Amino acid sequence: MNENEIGRIVVDTSLAIHRELGPGLLESVYEAVLAQALSQRELTASRQVAVPIRYPGLQFEEAFRADIIVDDKVILEIKSVESLRNVHKKQLLTYLRLTGMKLGFVLNFGEGLMKDGIVRIVNGLPDD
Repeated sequence: MNENEIGRIVVDTSLAIHRELGPGLLESVYEAVLAQALSQRELTASRQVAVPIRYPGLQFEEAFRADIIVDDKVILEIKSVESLRNVHKKQLLTYLRLTGMKLGFVLNFGEGLMKDGIVRIVNGLPDD
């Protein structure tokens, strides 16, 4: 399964979860529910994955933690805030660059409408 196919499943699953649970819960709740729901759709959803950063002469083993990484191809950054800010998008783009992954989503379950809380970020992903 390629990144875009995974992305479609992530979006569909996020919309369904938001429809069922609504906004206002903690990020950790949405993270746990989403990871479980993706696993039920036969995807590997790893939570709180430590990601190292390499800098000339240095390596930091746990420079950051990705909320969810799906099938080692797509990073999901989970939020539950009133509205997203540019820093959330920049954060995910940096994660993509550091890991070499090509697709990620910021998923803000705090929005009244989930479709308004989904931001797709690409890092050199070709169109399919």
